[in-house]
Amino acid sequence: MAEGDAGSRKLTAEDWMTVRGPRSNGLAILLFVVLAGLATYAFVELGSIWMTVLLGSLAVVGGWSLRVAKQWERVVVLRLGKFMRLAGPGVFFIVPVVDEVPIWIDLRIRTTFFAAEKTLTRDNVPVNVDAVMFWVVNEPIKAALEVEEYQKAVFWAAQTTLRDVIGKTELSAMLTGRVELDEELKVMIDHRTESWGVSVHSVEIRDVMIPLELQDAMSREAQADRERRARVILAAAEVEIADKFSEAAKSYRKNPEAFSLRAMNILYEGIKQKTALVIVPSNMVDSLNPGGILGYVQQMKRADEWAENKDEAPVAPTNREEGPL
Repeated sequence: MAEGDAGSRKLTAEDWMTVRGPRSNGLAILLFVVLAGLATYAFVELGSIWMTVLLGSLAVVGGWSLRVAKQWERVVVLRLGKFMRLAGPGVFFIVPVVDEVPIWIDLRIRTTFFAAEKTLTRDNVPVNVDAVMFWVVNEPIKAALEVEEYQKAVFWAAQTTLRDVIGKTELSAMLTGRVELDEELKVMIDHRTESWGVSVHSVEIRDVMIPLELQDAMSREAQADRERRARVILAAAEVEIADKFSEAAKSYRKNPEAFSLRAMNILYEGIKQKTALVIVPSNMVDSLNPGGILGYVQQMKRADEWAENKDEAPVAPTNREEGPL
C-alpha cells in the first residue's frame, strides 16, 4: 500500500502542474517589456506624464490579459466565477481582474499506471496486479466543471475497478484470460468516467504477481500434468503399435518364409551397428530354416528371370533344399 500511496501522491503533484501549468508566456513578457520600455522613454526623454501612465497601463494590462494555448490545450475561462467560454488553441485575451483561467486541459492521450496490491481473487489467492490505462479528455467543459481534479478521479476510479474485477475473477482465469479482463476493465472504467468527459481507449494488465509458495505449487502441478499427458501419449502409442503387430502377425501366419526373413532381418539390424557377438539358440536357427528360405528365394528369382525371357525354357522347381551358408 505504501507504493500505491506514493504513486498517488506523485500523480497528484504532476497533475496539478499539468492542470495549472506555467501560465507565463514569452509573447506576454515581450509585450510587457516593449510597452514598459516605451513608457520609460516617454517619461525620461519626452517628459510626458500622461503618455507614461498610458503606456505603463497598457504594459500591465497587455502582459496580464495575453495568453497563449498550445495546439493540444483548451482553457476554461471564468468571468466573475461563472463559466464564460473555452479558449484555445493559439492566442487569446482575458479581461484582467474580471476573468480568470483556472484550468488548462490537455487533449492528448494520457497514460496512467495503477495497481492493486494484496487483493484476494475469487478463490482467495492474494495477488499484486499492475495495469496501464490509455485515456483522453473528449469534453473539456465536463472535465473542468463536473469533477474536481479529474486526473486524480480517473486514477482512483481505475484502481477501484481493478480491485472489483480481481475479486470476481479466479486466479486461473486471470492468468489465461487477460484479453477478456482488459476489455472488461475498459468498459467498466469508461462507464464510470463518461460523465466526466473522459473516454478510455484501452486498459492493459502488465503483470500478475502471486506468492512464491503458490508459484512452487503451480509449478509442481504443471509438471505433474505434463507427465500425465506424456504417459497418456505413450500408452496410446503402445496401443497403436500392438494393433500393427496384430496385423503383421496375421500376414506372417499365412507366409512363414516372410516371417523367417523378418526374423533374420531383425537379427541383422541388431548386430550391424556395432561389432558384437550374438549368441543364437540352436532351436531358433532351426525355426528360421535359412537353407530352405534361401532355396525358396532362389527359385523365385529363377521364376522371375523366366517370366522376363519367355524364349528360354523355364527352370523346373526342385524340392532339394540348399544347405545353410
